[in-house]
Amino acid sequence: MFLPTRKEVPKEAESASHKLMLRASLIKPLSSGVYIYLPLGWRVLTKIQEILRREMNRIGAQELLMPALTPSSIWKETGRWEEYGDLMFRLIDRKNIEMALAPTHEEIITTILRDDIKSYRSLPQIWYQIQIKYRDEMRPRGAVLRARTFIMKDSYSFDRDRKGLGKSFSLHEDAYKRIFSSCGLKTSVVSAAIDIMGGSESKEFMFVCPSGEDQIVICPNCGKTSNIDAASPLSSKVNFKDSKIERVHTPVPGTVDEISRFLEVAPHLLMKSLLYIKDDNPIWTVIRGDYEIDEEKLKREFGEIRIASSEEVLELVGVSVGYVSPIDSKYPVYADLSIKGAKGLISGANEEDYHFKGINPERDMIIKKYINIREYKEGDLCPECEEPLKWSNAIELGHIFKLGTKYSKLMGAFYLDENGEEKPIVMGSYGIGVERIMAAAIEQYHDNKGIIWPKQIAPYHLLLINLNISDSKGVALSEDLYRLLNKDYEVLYDDRDERAGHKFNDADLIGIPLQIIIGSKGLEKGIVEIKYRKTGEIEETTPEKTKDVIDKLWETL
Repeated sequence: MFLPTRKEVPKEAESASHKLMLRASLIKPLSSGVYIYLPLGWRVLTKIQEILRREMNRIGAQELLMPALTPSSIWKETGRWEEYGDLMFRLIDRKNIEMALAPTHEEIITTILRDDIKSYRSLPQIWYQIQIKYRDEMRPRGAVLRARTFIMKDSYSFDRDRKGLGKSFSLHEDAYKRIFSSCGLKTSVVSAAIDIMGGSESKEFMFVCPSGEDQIVICPNCGKTSNIDAASPLSSKVNFKDSKIERVHTPVPGTVDEISRFLEVAPHLLMKSLLYIKDDNPIWTVIRGDYEIDEEKLKREFGEIRIASSEEVLELVGVSVGYVSPIDSKYPVYADLSIKGAKGLISGANEEDYHFKGINPERDMIIKKYINIREYKEGDLCPECEEPLKWSNAIELGHIFKLGTKYSKLMGAFYLDENGEEKPIVMGSYGIGVERIMAAAIEQYHDNKGIIWPKQIAPYHLLLINLNISDSKGVALSEDLYRLLNKDYEVLYDDRDERAGHKFNDADLIGIPLQIIIGSKGLEKGIVEIKYRKTGEIEETTPEKTKDVIDKLWETL
């Protein structure tokens, strides 16, 4: 076995899963966000893929394999050649044709549909693959959680209508619950944003843990749960008091902190007025002073947009950034929902060192539209029951989408119904990050000694440890047990010429569920030790009864 374990904690690793995957020799970094899967790690991934295949086949899905190398032409048909931007790996082949390494496969699967599915008699269908994807992440992190190459199980459903899509969506949701449960993981199913995938509905399967790179919003009162990108909490309740607008002298830097201290008011009474440039045209965004703008939400609302530079603000408004406001402005105003109903606010007076007090946005400004562009924070309220929400970090393990007819219409994937009428095929898309399951399992099952694998995805079932390879009696017993146990279990046999402490440390690090320990002292007493990795409990038995004891212990794991 090639198993170069490490004692030291890698400097680049922060999460438990990252540290232990490197220390236990599951993965080896090749470059930023690119990993080699070493034999022990690949065995875990193989176990996960077996579970994936079992559950996908159970719902009638058919496995295929699509290429990672794809021509730009099919991405241009849907507009995602431009939408993916720098996230997509692109190259030019020797014939000067633009190509891409696929970050996902909706377009590719749709080319099969439009060529070969022509009649309602061929529907419904579910196809899936387990394939390497490529995304040029700007900041890879968390080892396999945010990598530039990763293994995904992606499946696609094709139906005649929305009712059929609903059934396919439910089949996948149930299958995903079984998959994660079979891997020993408890997940939360949350509402999610649609994003670049498109469609009408999506759900994510989230594993809650402190090192997760995503966030979910949970209402402890009514149980409503969603991804932070799909959440729509109400802004925290604060007191407002209506008053007449007046101009006041504020000879301090025009930041929220400085102005609120100078005027002795709470930050929520300030209104941040920010000038953005959209298609060379200035627009105002306004938000309550105790919130920040979420740039991703802003882009989802407006597309490509950028904040105006201080020089542009001075040229367009005639005053520096800290003293601007959209009052009496000729540029359109978009107000965050935190502003709706607010009164008595403070913002710049469009004059150096002066601010307006008593602003009533609905009275004093022409608001073109209220939009949701703020970063959520603790204290925001559930939109269902108006109770305070809680935030939790989580790892996204799976994501399912109702795509509808977006791709079939754009790429011409139509079928003829019973009446000979041409209709677009209704699609769904469903993904699971294979390595993410491995990382989540380590996050859930580990201690200060190493990994504690759940038996369903453990790289081996049993670890047979011979503490003294120079003891011929111990060697003979070890090899006899290895041959016997290997008939029903996957057994890793440690016959290295190493100290007992080194072998025990490695055994606990790699986390195989049951350890069978054969040592000279035990053999003198006619005893074999069986250690349960999770609890550290040791059961003693005779060599003759070892297999029977293992069988009973395995059933209880």
